[in-house]
Amino acid sequence: MAGNGEVVSNKQVIFKNFVEGFPKETDMYVKTSSVSLKAEEGSNAVVVKNLYLSCDPYMRTRMTFNPDPSELSSFVPGYPVQGFGVAKVVDSGHPEFKKGDLLWGITGWEEYSLIRNSEGLFKINHTDVPLSYYTGILGMPGMTAWAGFFEVCAPKKGEYVYVSAASGAVGQLVGQFAKLMGCYVVGSAGSKEKVELLKNKLGFDDAFNYKEKKDLVSALKRCFPEGIDIYFENVGGKMVDAGLLNMRDRARIAVCGMVSQYNLSKPEGVQNLMHILHKRIRMEGFVVFDFFNQYSKFLETVLPSIREGKVVYVEDIAEGLENAPAALVGLFSGQNVGKQVVVVARE
Repeated sequence: MAGNGEVVSNKQVIFKNFVEGFPKETDMYVKTSSVSLKAEEGSNAVVVKNLYLSCDPYMRTRMTFNPDPSELSSFVPGYPVQGFGVAKVVDSGHPEFKKGDLLWGITGWEEYSLIRNSEGLFKINHTDVPLSYYTGILGMPGMTAWAGFFEVCAPKKGEYVYVSAASGAVGQLVGQFAKLMGCYVVGSAGSKEKVELLKNKLGFDDAFNYKEKKDLVSALKRCFPEGIDIYFENVGGKMVDAGLLNMRDRARIAVCGMVSQYNLSKPEGVQNLMHILHKRIRMEGFVVFDFFNQYSKFLETVLPSIREGKVVYVEDIAEGLENAPAALVGLFSGQNVGKQVVVVARE
């Protein structure tokens, strides 16, 4: 497909340098450059106009230098922040994408992106739901919740399920999937507002504010007097220790993330690992990329639930690319309520 070769201005969020401790807005800066709207001749590249960008906790790990090539690569200082987003194709050299197609996948934090590696880009074929959902419930976080709960935890009806960071992009979905399975579900979150959201809008059986609980072991014991069958872990540290003391025999722990540890120079130790042995607990980490080949199966499961109102999704919207650094940094102080999305352009 031929493009017109037009060169336009391109506002970008640039990663400044590697980060220690909590990230700050000043670790990124906004600048304007220019970009050609024509894909390179003979390439599989696509040029896209970015519409919605996703702020996700895992992005903090990419702000630290990582020499291990087997893990997610670090952001590159002096170049745009990279993350999941929803975009519209402006020009394409790729046979599977044409001008006007909508897609989601890894893109740059900028108005327009040239994407040379199209692996991991998904065409959006269902537009009867909000496009922003493809940064969340129908994108990477939704796949994470679905794969971690159904594939890793193998839930059974009537089981007792605990979700940490339960009001976030992933946690809110795990809880609802568990309720659809007929499980008893409790979540923890970091404010009264989020606890009320879990109980009143998202259908959790119970929830508590972990910041108000000096004794997390007792808090979980109150919610689960008979113990926990499935623990969907997003937090790490003291929360893992408390969870291990409250697990039932042959329980499963899906380790999705450890957000409490991302900004620490020295990660906290875990004291209660012996319970994994005594209670025959299976604790398994997983990475969503391993399940992307099941995306069509995921859509068949989740889309009908959205359309029928059986699953709801809460978004926290930041307007404008220039507000993206504050939105990302805000994740680590709990400022967002629900999935944090940045609107670059609505069309």
